[in-house]
Amino acid sequence: MDTSKKTITVQILNAFAENGKGGNPAGVVLNADDLSDKNKLEISKEVGLSETAFVSKSKTEDFKLDFFTPNKQIAHCGHATVATFSYLKQIGALKNDSSSKETIDGKRKIEIIGDLAFMEQLAPKYVDVSHKENVILKSLGLKKTDLIPNTPIQLVNTGNSFILVPVKSNEILKNIIPDFNLISEVSDEFDVIGYYVFSTNTEYDATSRMFGPHYGILEESGTGMAAGPLGCYLFDILKIKKSTFHIQQGKYMKPSSPSLIIVNLRIDKGEIKDLMAGGKGILNRQLEVEINI
Repeated sequence: MDTSKKTITVQILNAFAENGKGGNPAGVVLNADDLSDKNKLEISKEVGLSETAFVSKSKTEDFKLDFFTPNKQIAHCGHATVATFSYLKQIGALKNDSSSKETIDGKRKIEIIGDLAFMEQLAPKYVDVSHKENVILKSLGLKKTDLIPNTPIQLVNTGNSFILVPVKSNEILKNIIPDFNLISEVSDEFDVIGYYVFSTNTEYDATSRMFGPHYGILEESGTGMAAGPLGCYLFDILKIKKSTFHIQQGKYMKPSSPSLIIVNLRIDKGEIKDLMAGGKGILNRQLEVEINI
């Protein structure tokens, strides 16, 4: 028997499933206390999904979560958080409906409402990227006239940074031809996870697409950490003055995997103080991954 190898069980959950279907698959590894960052990266590569969450003990919160894409660690991941806490709820590991996670970027609150899991994000920070508008448009194969008139392309951060691109219609959104090398260059320059391109001409508050090639994610079907910034953008910049937004994503991927992300803003005197973004996680399958130790 080769003692230098270890078998790790990975639960695969579809987070943000829309009407019980679709969603964005994430890996969840419980009892990850003894795994090194190198092990975690190896497992994430092997799993091959956009993110895998590793759950270990925390001295300050209910759980410690580390998130890895197939090529690097990231501070937060919405859909892997929703996947993790949905699974913890399903196996009876959550004692009540309020929980918390410790991450490399601080601690966040988690709420379970029925069978939905929500995670806390911070008040938005906005960064002007208008000087790069032409190259951002070029990287998506878009023209200025494809954008919602008088509405800026904007970098927004509620824990992770994304460049938000408002387009006029679902037709334009559907027909985007991304230049992944150029998107990756822009993402690197601004230190963002990727682009969140969206249309409000839709059955929900917005329909979106997320391109994150800089993190090894060409396109993702449900990105909670991008939907949070979009909820803030809809409220602050498009002046849609309500506190709950329903954001669809993944509809125009091939194959289509529609996700539904619910964003609840906490507003005080007209200002966003923080927000919770969440949805439903459905157990899809289980994987066994062998790693070198």
